[in-house]
Amino acid sequence: MFLTRLLTAAALIAAFLGALLWLDRFALSFVIAAIVALGAYEWGRLGEAGPVWSGIYAAVCALIYFSLVREIWVSVWICLLASVFWIACAPYFLYRGSIGRLWLPWVGGVVLIPAGIAMTAMPPKWVLLTLILVWIADTAAYFAGNAFGKRKLAPKISPGKTWEGVAGGAAGTLIYAMICGVFFPDLGGRVEGVIWVPFLAGALALFALGVVGDLLESALKRQAGVKDSGRLLPGHGGVLDRIDSATATLPPAMLGLLVLGAG
Repeated sequence: MFLTRLLTAAALIAAFLGALLWLDRFALSFVIAAIVALGAYEWGRLGEAGPVWSGIYAAVCALIYFSLVREIWVSVWICLLASVFWIACAPYFLYRGSIGRLWLPWVGGVVLIPAGIAMTAMPPKWVLLTLILVWIADTAAYFAGNAFGKRKLAPKISPGKTWEGVAGGAAGTLIYAMICGVFFPDLGGRVEGVIWVPFLAGALALFALGVVGDLLESALKRQAGVKDSGRLLPGHGGVLDRIDSATATLPPAMLGLLVLGAG
């Protein structure tokens, strides 16, 4: 099982990095549209829609993504609205412990489409730095939770997550952000003095939103009574299982990039 998981992860990372770093924006948009469509299909199935309706929903989400990704100013507004959702609305659904059936298609669109738009609009190096932040935070949270986890974060939604794991993820995020602020060339001269405070606070905010994204997908799976969002990725489950944190992190990361004035 571990070997299968490892090989799948290596293949996914290699394929994604190849697409992100070597495809132009137009070609990359087709790859991201496929990810949006696959995630939307799984979202529909978790909402107990049949294969046909889930397929229609996936096609609609991909078409909406294509229609909105063309202009940068549209991308900014979409990412702003998505960030408001993750800050103000997603915690409400988590408090309830479920997403109402009538809300499911709308929430799925807000979860998936802006993340795809942000991934297309941001320079590839910033997409990669954001995703590495998510991966490091998840890994640090996993090991800290396994080693020290006692107090449950959200036992009714995701029993395996603990506050100790969150603390480990936050620590990993801060260390990664400090390394980027010191050594990443495009941040040179921008992160210094008092700027370190909002810079590190922004990194922690991205981590916190990633936790919310993870929990929201967990709530949907628990609502559907399943362990994984799908079976497409051997050893990993479905597409949603791999992008849950990133969907909440990418839109505000794009806004942070604009505020920072980095390109």
